[in-house]
Amino acid sequence: MARVLIVGAGLTGSLCAALLRKETPRPVHLTVWEEAGDSGGRMATARSPCNPQSTVDLGAQYITRTPHYAKKHQSFYDELLAHGILKPLTSPIEGMVMKEGDCNFVAPQGLSSIVKHYLEESGAEVSFRHRVTQINLRNGKWEVSKETGSPERFDIVVLTMPVPQILQLRGDIANLISECQRQQLESVRYSSRYALGLFYEAGTKIDVPWAGQYITSNPCTRFISIDNKKRNIESSEVGPSLVVHTTVPFAVSYLEHSTEDVRELIYQQLESVLPGLPQPVVTKCQKWRYSQLCPPQGVVQLNVILNICQLNQSSKFSTREHYVDLRCSLENAGSINQAHMRQPGGILVGNFIYDTFILPAHL
Repeated sequence: MARVLIVGAGLTGSLCAALLRKETPRPVHLTVWEEAGDSGGRMATARSPCNPQSTVDLGAQYITRTPHYAKKHQSFYDELLAHGILKPLTSPIEGMVMKEGDCNFVAPQGLSSIVKHYLEESGAEVSFRHRVTQINLRNGKWEVSKETGSPERFDIVVLTMPVPQILQLRGDIANLISECQRQQLESVRYSSRYALGLFYEAGTKIDVPWAGQYITSNPCTRFISIDNKKRNIESSEVGPSLVVHTTVPFAVSYLEHSTEDVRELIYQQLESVLPGLPQPVVTKCQKWRYSQLCPPQGVVQLNVILNICQLNQSSKFSTREHYVDLRCSLENAGSINQAHMRQPGGILVGNFIYDTFILPAHL
């Protein structure tokens, strides 16, 4: 049985794992490693430590289905809607730009529930706080090292982390990337943002007529959402939650500052936008160093396949067949991820295929 490692438990990694389980004709052992403490990636959902029922989306805010993607990937939307993971966005978002035929969706349990759904479907063995540091070739296998624990060997490795993190990997992988591929990778640029989540006591009122609002007149604040209101899950037993996304220039200016200092600056700016805002019980500040691709479209596609050695096509157990299946599944995952996962500014958070490498088995 081929062992496949997928590095990254965000949307691309989880969807790739689910598609592999569904579409690969031969059994594979799927493993997912994630350096964070939970799945979700740039679709992260935070929970209040005071009340786990109170959640806030710190990354992507909603999903936009265009007519093109409705036609191409309707079955995926149907599945998520049937499971109650997605539902139409009906709450008012001031400043949202809508195009004809677009349809927006939210996730009642937070957008990370999409990722968790696909991981559960995949049946993969998922491990958190596993940060990959090195990848080497050892006797026809990929030996993958992490910060703690012993290295493990896999037949195929899929990397779905941001491109700069791929370039930081040590070991044989650094020498296996061609100069042309390296130039392509180094040309990729990301924007950065901060997100601040605020959790309130049950019964707290935030008296605004909208569920979300795009801000254009503040140097720090780009988007505000009363997150539970956006998802239509207001409850007398659970306090409201609010999320603020910063502008890109603000994030770039304070990217290397402490999270505590940045938290205070964001909160001060929020009070100037929403005077009289109640005091939160607890807050959560998230730095998105690699928030979105710049530009979000038109970037050279980087799902580079590293065919370093000749695969043994005469083998009774053909790893090439697994590799081809994996390539198809990954391309499907990348294509589906282009379905407008929106962050403030209406910029695509999809196209995660650009962050992806496949390292096939070497026999």
